[in-house]
Amino acid sequence: MQQQQDRLGPAHIRLAGLQIWVQRRQFPERNDYWDANWIIATVQCGAEGADVWIKGPIIHLPEIERWADEAEQLYKTLSGEANLDCMEPELSVELKAKELGHISMVVTITPNNVTQEHTFQFELDQSFLVGLISDCRRVLREFPIKR
Repeated sequence: MQQQQDRLGPAHIRLAGLQIWVQRRQFPERNDYWDANWIIATVQCGAEGADVWIKGPIIHLPEIERWADEAEQLYKTLSGEANLDCMEPELSVELKAKELGHISMVVTITPNNVTQEHTFQFELDQSFLVGLISDCRRVLREFPIKR
């Protein structure tokens, strides 16, 4: 697993045990909102002896934009949720505000949604959101949403 991480370089988005690398657009020649905004990503989530990897066109760029917007609101108000709600079933991330600036994070990730289900839980605080927001905005600058 470490070899794969070394080959990919630094993750574009990192949050607790979750890492997301964006390789490229699935359809770089397209300019329409739907097809042009699918990205090929590699995602890894791991904790305490478990390590799950997925790769493919599993994230639509507006999903990252919405996650960043919700994370900004969560950071400002310390209430509510910020979720990466992917249309594709391989990945979802839920961030929920708890008391005193604590945030629960649940990652559901699977390379095969018919035969497997993997869920990771992490406890964060609001300071983690600053890096998440920055990482998401950096991805959106590198891969602007085509409208």
